[in-house]
Amino acid sequence: MAAAAGGAEGRSPPSGLSPRPVSPPSPGWGSAVVVLSSDSEPEVVPLAERVKRRLSRGRPSAEGSAARGEEGGERPCGSGERPAAGGGGQGGTAGVLVAEVRPWGGTNGAAGAEGAARGLPQAALAEPAARPGGSPPSGGSAETSPAPKKRKYSQKEREAMGQAAWQRRKEREAQKRQQEQEKERKKTLAKILKAQRPGECQKYITVVLDPAILQVEGGAQVFAALQSANYACVVESQAVPCSITWRRKAVIPQTEDGDEWTEEPNVLVLLRLEEFLSMVRGYKQEAQGCAGDKETLQSFVAQVMKKMPGKILALTVVEVEKYFRCLRAQSKKRLQQATVHRNQGEEQRRKEAKGSGLEISRLDVEEALVDLQLCTQVQVTFFASWEELGEFATMFSKAVAEAPYKREQEKTGFSFYLENKWCRGVKVDPSGKGLFEVWKRQIQQFNRVSLEMAEAVVSAYPSPQLLDQAYSRCSSEQERENMLANILVRRGDGVTATSRRIGPELSRRIYLQMTSHDPDLYLDAT
Repeated sequence: MAAAAGGAEGRSPPSGLSPRPVSPPSPGWGSAVVVLSSDSEPEVVPLAERVKRRLSRGRPSAEGSAARGEEGGERPCGSGERPAAGGGGQGGTAGVLVAEVRPWGGTNGAAGAEGAARGLPQAALAEPAARPGGSPPSGGSAETSPAPKKRKYSQKEREAMGQAAWQRRKEREAQKRQQEQEKERKKTLAKILKAQRPGECQKYITVVLDPAILQVEGGAQVFAALQSANYACVVESQAVPCSITWRRKAVIPQTEDGDEWTEEPNVLVLLRLEEFLSMVRGYKQEAQGCAGDKETLQSFVAQVMKKMPGKILALTVVEVEKYFRCLRAQSKKRLQQATVHRNQGEEQRRKEAKGSGLEISRLDVEEALVDLQLCTQVQVTFFASWEELGEFATMFSKAVAEAPYKREQEKTGFSFYLENKWCRGVKVDPSGKGLFEVWKRQIQQFNRVSLEMAEAVVSAYPSPQLLDQAYSRCSSEQERENMLANILVRRGDGVTATSRRIGPELSRRIYLQMTSHDPDLYLDAT
């Protein structure tokens, strides 16, 4: 229609018709139609009237109402119409109406035009647009869908739902409790491992000394050495006199009564020099077949193990070398006396030496120690002074403190230890660097093959392919087996360097390993 209106405005009016001024349309309103009027026919029907007639077809009430309005000569102007200027009804000239159509809710322009033509108020036109989706008023024909009703559960269903919710809550609580326990376990394990590390384990060790140690000549020096190493020391009576034991404090106490202590299996016993010499003399008499009730080193160890079952025993003796120096000095003095008193017979000197309590030779001591170690697996450590004994007690305490940590470190899947190089393996670059080391390791895996022997073989034949080519150039089987026999193996450097040959036996084994197709071949078989 706007196009038609535009076309009408572009053409010149017919003869006898004069254009009447029309006020410009307001912003936001539909297109206006300029209706020309004249005292003569024909009459131009306004746009709003044409829209009303088109929409009112099939509605008798609307047509009757419009007709009655025309017959009466008065028609109410809708909210979208305005009378043209000078359009009075008394002049015999047809009134010119300018219809301005406002959209319905912004979407339905035809409905807005119909409302404007039928004279509906502006509030009634805006009411549908105020509702969501442009729905008609509540009194309209459209029906709203009722809200869905909540389902009603039976008593049994409600109980089942409550039981399921309780079970889920219980599972969540159990899972949370399990996570907390696992977290606490890891925390405890980390604390225990930290307490076993060197530097921390000494804080949980207490050294227990027998009071008799402090009564001997250098016992105070041993006690001072332990305290200077920041070890907690306690003086308590032990089952064995002059003994030292150790206690370990529990990292995580199992009870709330206080600290828990665990006895370590090690025990260090100090033997006085006189007691040790007496035990050696008793062993010497026993070895010579002389009947006697003197105590020996074996009998002493047996008594200690009876009082402390399950303990790992270690014996120490101080100033043994001082005794041997005194013995040598006395021997020189006797020799001088023998030169002065020549009339004294050799037999008398032997009797005096036999009856003397200090006449225990170094050989007698060594024989007694070997017998003790073979029969009881107990060793005796000698110290020249009490300062050395104090240092040894400090080192012994450190070893006892670090024993659990070292045991954990020694846990491995193998019953033997490999060298550090063998544990890491050989890294081979894409360029081939490292294959020579792999070839040397392969030769070294043969039984009774040292590193020097493997280096000698790979130096002569740097790769398996070169060795195989050398075998192919041999004319006989015997020549192939002995091809590596004359390779020299050098050991050491300088004046201490030695050399030997690979030998026919290893040469034969390497040949069989390189050429045999039997997977079950035993290379060491003759």
